[in-house]
Amino acid sequence: MRTHKLHSVLAVPLALVITALACGGPNITVPTLEPGSTITPSSASGAVKSVEDVKSAVIQVEAQGTFVDPQVGTVYNAAGRGSGFIIDPSGIAVTNNHVVTGAALIKVWIGGEREARNARILGVSECSDLAVIDIEGDGYPYLKWRTEPVKVGLDIYVAGFPLGDPEYTLTRGVISKEKANGRTSWASVDHVLEYDATTNPGTSGGPVVDQNGKVVAVNYASNIQARQAFGIAADLAQGVVEQLRQGRDVESIGINGQAIASDDGSLTGIWVASVESGSPADKAGIRGGDILMTMEGLVLATDGTMGDYCDILSTRSPEDVISIEVLRFSTQEVLSGQLNGRELAATYSFARNLGGEVPPSGASDGTITYSRYIQVTDDSGAIVVEIPAEWSDIDGSNWMDGNEVIGAGLSAAPNLQRFNERWDEPGMFFGVSDDIAQLGGYIQVLDIRRDDLQQSCKFKSRNDYSDSVYEGKYDVFTDCQGAGNVYVVLSARPKSDPTAFLVLLEVNIMTDADLEALDHIYQTFNVVGSLP
Repeated sequence: MRTHKLHSVLAVPLALVITALACGGPNITVPTLEPGSTITPSSASGAVKSVEDVKSAVIQVEAQGTFVDPQVGTVYNAAGRGSGFIIDPSGIAVTNNHVVTGAALIKVWIGGEREARNARILGVSECSDLAVIDIEGDGYPYLKWRTEPVKVGLDIYVAGFPLGDPEYTLTRGVISKEKANGRTSWASVDHVLEYDATTNPGTSGGPVVDQNGKVVAVNYASNIQARQAFGIAADLAQGVVEQLRQGRDVESIGINGQAIASDDGSLTGIWVASVESGSPADKAGIRGGDILMTMEGLVLATDGTMGDYCDILSTRSPEDVISIEVLRFSTQEVLSGQLNGRELAATYSFARNLGGEVPPSGASDGTITYSRYIQVTDDSGAIVVEIPAEWSDIDGSNWMDGNEVIGAGLSAAPNLQRFNERWDEPGMFFGVSDDIAQLGGYIQVLDIRRDDLQQSCKFKSRNDYSDSVYEGKYDVFTDCQGAGNVYVVLSARPKSDPTAFLVLLEVNIMTDADLEALDHIYQTFNVVGSLP
């Protein structure tokens, strides 16, 4: 589904796109303080055994690179700061994904030391907001995970370097909730620990420890006004961290992202601050400053969280092909493509071009928009397209001319009989024929259909059509027998082999919801098998 209209979304000013960010969320700053000279780390290696010695294994992380901030634009050579902690004497350390992903250079100070050390990313998880880095050198003190149960009232301590300051801090509190909501605007986990210890931006990625110095959680969010802070519980973090240290990203496409929404709710999605080089996102053509609007046809972040985005990633393998749609503010374009597949390319938007022809109302069942889209195929398995789930009356029988089979056919509507007999029912017909391609071109097909339709409808215009695979033209008709509808007829052929087959795609539009469905249908129709 979509909760926005593309023809109006493109006019939304960038400054209106972002809602308030959580206090402990992604924080990009240009620091003015350098690490001080009065703090030195313990030189002794081994597992930390008390809260007093936690400092020796806590790190300050500086990620340098170019990031795109939704309010100030592109920030070159920015340095975002966060915290982390060492979990292995070889220099393996844990921090937050939003602290390091997309950075060109990562520097680390251990326990407040003067000189920075270089580090490299081993693996990241966008949805758990975790990252594992490898610090140069070895023989470091390290923290161990707490394995005992965590109960409300447990005394805990939050260690880190708030506000990019080189001064190490340790604050105290208690666990106030064992399983708080784990869905936020920058992560989505099953649950998180809630505690009342004071935390500030910059402590993201730092450890939450018990009195024995064992890690209870990874700190990642705070609400200072409510004296609430949140951390990824050790029992959830450990399994993810073990995969990351082996070099495997988990629930990640390679972005430093955050769920956003325009003030009026017309646009929601995942704001991309930066992209990891060589990642699926990078290969698909996603850039910093893009808004990832849909994945597999599902509009993202409608609830203000990364929940839907992460649910999609959790049900697929890293190599799976995933369809995506992106809004690129820098060029005011809507782009569609695939992760692990087709690169992003500009898409034609019927919603943007035909919006004035359609009454601004909801779907045929009275809702504002369709709930979701489903992929359907014809009976022969030759053609596929994604349609609104509400168009549940589907006919995949062959495209016929009298008693003769001329190709693959697929019709869908809330009520097919009404769609075939009247003009006030939304729906579509999708047919593909190699026989017709041998007899004439797409112009001839359009001319034949125009002659038929002009008996009932007002002919509006003929327009060029082109996408990454097909080229052709489409005709627009309106007010068929006084129904107040818009009827669009596309005839197209594959660019790679213009005589292979012809596509005929007809869609009846009654509302804005149908108009947006038209965009989705045109972005997903395809020929995938042998034609009958």
